[in-house]
Amino acid sequence: MCAVLSFSAIQNNDKIGIIFFSDTIEKFIPPKKGKTHILRIIRELIEFQPKNSKTNISEALRYLTNVIKKRSICFVISDFIDKPFEDALKLSNKKHDVVALRIYDQREHEMPDVGLIDLVDAESGKKMTVDTSHTNFRIGYKKMWERRERELSECFARSGVDAAKIRTDESYVQPLMKLFKKRGKK
Repeated sequence: MCAVLSFSAIQNNDKIGIIFFSDTIEKFIPPKKGKTHILRIIRELIEFQPKNSKTNISEALRYLTNVIKKRSICFVISDFIDKPFEDALKLSNKKHDVVALRIYDQREHEMPDVGLIDLVDAESGKKMTVDTSHTNFRIGYKKMWERRERELSECFARSGVDAAKIRTDESYVQPLMKLFKKRGKK
């Protein structure tokens, strides 16, 4: 998806840069034009290994706002599972045109009935065993997802940020095309 966005920038003769972040700024490649630069970014995307496992979207947005002076279209690609980041998102979107690309897995939306499973929090390392065969657990899990979906949609709307949801097991082409068509009508 990043490669498609990058090559699209080349077609428009636009500059492209990238910020890799966790709970800190891991790497920043300033915007430049050209195929060589795009290939460097793609290579970095493939090879990048974060040093930290936590997430701080607010920190990345503040960094973006401070380091990129010229108004830009900025794609934030994340699962957006983080503590509140709305203030930083609003501030970034006032200076830039921020677009949220939310990546998620279908199992985040609806937990399958597969019995006992071990879950590990990717950020804290905390382990937990849950019984997915209990209907109440799956219903509660789905309600939590739906609440989080509403909160994110409302956050993006209040911040004036266009957003697309992209499932990991499906093509990203349709959600991106729908997003760009919507943005083209503005």
